[in-house]
Amino acid sequence: MSTLPITDAFASFLSDERHFSPYTARCYGADLRQYIEFLAQEHNLELDDAKERAAFNERQERASQGRPAVVTALPYTAVTQAISHATADSIRAFLAFLGEQQYSAATMARKIATLRSFYKWADRRGLADSNPMTMIRTPRQGKRLPKAITIEQIEKLLAAPGDADVLGRRDRAMLETLYSTGIRVSELIGLNLEDLDDAGEALRVRGKGKKERIVPLGAHALAAIRSYADMLRSDPRFAPLWADNGKARPLFLNKHGGRLSSRSVRRKLDKYLQQVGLDPTISPHTLRHSFATHLLDNGADLRSVQELLGHQSLSTTQVYTHLTTQRMQDAYNKAHPRAQAS
Repeated sequence: MSTLPITDAFASFLSDERHFSPYTARCYGADLRQYIEFLAQEHNLELDDAKERAAFNERQERASQGRPAVVTALPYTAVTQAISHATADSIRAFLAFLGEQQYSAATMARKIATLRSFYKWADRRGLADSNPMTMIRTPRQGKRLPKAITIEQIEKLLAAPGDADVLGRRDRAMLETLYSTGIRVSELIGLNLEDLDDAGEALRVRGKGKKERIVPLGAHALAAIRSYADMLRSDPRFAPLWADNGKARPLFLNKHGGRLSSRSVRRKLDKYLQQVGLDPTISPHTLRHSFATHLLDNGADLRSVQELLGHQSLSTTQVYTHLTTQRMQDAYNKAHPRAQAS
């Protein structure tokens, strides 16, 4: 599917200025495209990407010169004008349409967040008459506790990859690292060999907003990385790719010697979940949740867990305290003879 110029410009803003991850920027771009297609259909307009690109460029040029951005003399700007002239009623009609599609509350909230960010951006750049999102309220979502798995399940999963070849050792090192550090998948695949502090037993991680943090690396994860690295350096297929040529060297390589993708990590995890008979809905993010939950279960303080996870706000981390409290309550109700009314 081709993209519209306004969605391209907005995606660039999210990536370059807001430092959104590529995945989040793509989601926002897809949400915006859906909204624009809805407007085109509602106004019975033809969505011609090439013509819209020319119109958008003209609008930006006029806006930069302080001239009116809406080019009414050009008939193919109709879709762009529909975006510019959108009102709160236009937004409500789109949200009603989304409601009919039975999206989850979380997806609806993200689509509203997309439009909120978009119109704030467009209004500031003279690409919209006003910001209709100021009249739209985001519906409250019910709190959803993060999913965590038990230590026994973690042990079962981490033991699944073999160590007979480079890729098996890589997978074990990868899973050990996710659970040992609680880092996000996007952070994992962004790791370079130079980010590993072997002597200090730590990793330098680049998180959201390009913020760097240092996270400790557990003994098991460090041993798995060393084992993987040793075999990789002795493998003629991969050793030249890890030669120090002054360029960033991905820590976790794919079978072609390039950087792993988030999708590849998910596929590898799915393979091992099936292999050991664990819940197939477990995701790489589940390991992050389990990391935080197990730390708090064993007495770690909330502020330390916040720093390890790279959360900007302590309130984001506090959701894990609800999970550990619930687990304690469940254990109490199950074990104490007078916990339940007869």
